[in-house]
Amino acid sequence: MKNNYLLALLSAFLLWLAWPPIPYSSPILLFAFVPLLFAVERVIRSDEKRKGQQIFRLAFLTGFLWNTASIYWVYNAMSAYLPGYVAILIALIPFGLAPLLMALAFRLYYQLRRKTGIGYSFVGLVSFWLAYEFLHQWWDLAFPWMTLGNAFANFHQLIQWYTVTGVFGGSIWIWIANILCFLLLWQKREKVEAINNKKLYVALAITLILPSGISLVQYNSYTEHINPSEVVVVQPNVDPYGKFNFVSPEEQLTNLMALSNSVGKPNTEFFIWPETAISARGGIDEEEFRSYPAYDRIQSFLNTYKNGNVLSGIESYQIYNYQKTMTARDYGDNRFLAPFNAAVLIDESSKLQFYHKSKLVPGVEQLPFGQVLAFMKPLFAHFGGSTGGYGSQQEPSVVYSQSGIGAAPVICYESIWGNYVAEYIKQGAQFIAIVTNDGWWGDTSGKDQHLAYAKLRAIENRRWVARSANTGISGFINQRGDIVQHTTWWEPAALTQEINLNEELTFYTRNGDIILYLVLAGGLFSIYNLIRRKVPRA
Repeated sequence: MKNNYLLALLSAFLLWLAWPPIPYSSPILLFAFVPLLFAVERVIRSDEKRKGQQIFRLAFLTGFLWNTASIYWVYNAMSAYLPGYVAILIALIPFGLAPLLMALAFRLYYQLRRKTGIGYSFVGLVSFWLAYEFLHQWWDLAFPWMTLGNAFANFHQLIQWYTVTGVFGGSIWIWIANILCFLLLWQKREKVEAINNKKLYVALAITLILPSGISLVQYNSYTEHINPSEVVVVQPNVDPYGKFNFVSPEEQLTNLMALSNSVGKPNTEFFIWPETAISARGGIDEEEFRSYPAYDRIQSFLNTYKNGNVLSGIESYQIYNYQKTMTARDYGDNRFLAPFNAAVLIDESSKLQFYHKSKLVPGVEQLPFGQVLAFMKPLFAHFGGSTGGYGSQQEPSVVYSQSGIGAAPVICYESIWGNYVAEYIKQGAQFIAIVTNDGWWGDTSGKDQHLAYAKLRAIENRRWVARSANTGISGFINQRGDIVQHTTWWEPAALTQEINLNEELTFYTRNGDIILYLVLAGGLFSIYNLIRRKVPRA
């Protein structure tokens, strides 16, 4: 029994070791689950009672330790500006809920083993795991940070084929390799050959070598179509925990323009400023923004740059004459105010283009399951400055410069969603502009992981990424996923880069997570038929 828990601990350690930001360690994932699979198999073949509960506990232990060690910074960020008990509550979303869902996948795998053979049951395990990852992208407690395929951001030369599968292809690859490794080692240990070992070795060799080999060929042979555009990203380095106490909105704007001018060129077309860079006490009314002094100052700044555009994060709001959304709060005189974490494109014309962040952080920017938990709005009002969180828009939208260049304004947390970012590209975005404020996490691995995940979006869509982070790390990522330039943590900086715009659509951009849906549908259909036919246990 104790040995089983040691095996679960070993899997947790290997999974953590393979996770960003540890460089080039991600191939460890291809066998990291093997110790846990050994522990689970030993329980299944034992004479002990309540096997399902034991398997659930083993899988939960692995998931909890792996998640906590990899994303400890979630609590670090929450505890800095929320009451202790509230910070713990929010941190439980990734620390506790994700491991519960992971353990449930193993528990269902055990139930399947009771009715089917081991091979068919492994098909079920992979399907159950992918179902968990899918759920953690779409429900109100979404936190896809720990999707297995994300870890290969550490070694992006091996996953250029994400242009076809996205990150879920990486998750499938990891599970196939782990299962084959387990079967080989288990048969060797037990001195049995239920499945021909030579066939297993061949299958494992193909699984490991073929995707890696194809990717390395793609990486070394890929060339970008030359379609240059000069872009600047700015890192103002404003402490988010005391924003207006340390730097007034006017001073921040002065700093942003000075940093931009320090590297700006006459042909610079985009100046990318970070999340909430444009602000005012109480926020900015989108309908009245042209009357704010900040707008006139930005217009004057752009006079120096003939084709210049400012794409910036902004703290904004809209006022309605009725309660248009659940997040709109009473503003008096039968009016309602809806706050937004937004982005705005400003050019030399009077036109303004706003985008309202869609993928909101559960508990901090939105009240999960708002209709059911509406009674908790007063508590969550402390998080986003509104009753229940920020407003949002349902679909992404592209912003366009006067010259017609389409940019994807991706705000912070949204950059983790491959399918969502791909929607920008389908709408005409020629590059990805990530505006974020990673200062909430402090100097932890959170900022490094967030930067690394941006490489995946570059590969999936073959688009340059221009990333502006308030306190770091800002930089540029090319269409192969290489970080071409980057800043350091906690230093004011600005970078300029000639990027290549791209209009071609990859298979993944056009079709999204179709590989995931096919695997889920095929796996669940096969399991359903197997259960009905009552295939004898192997």
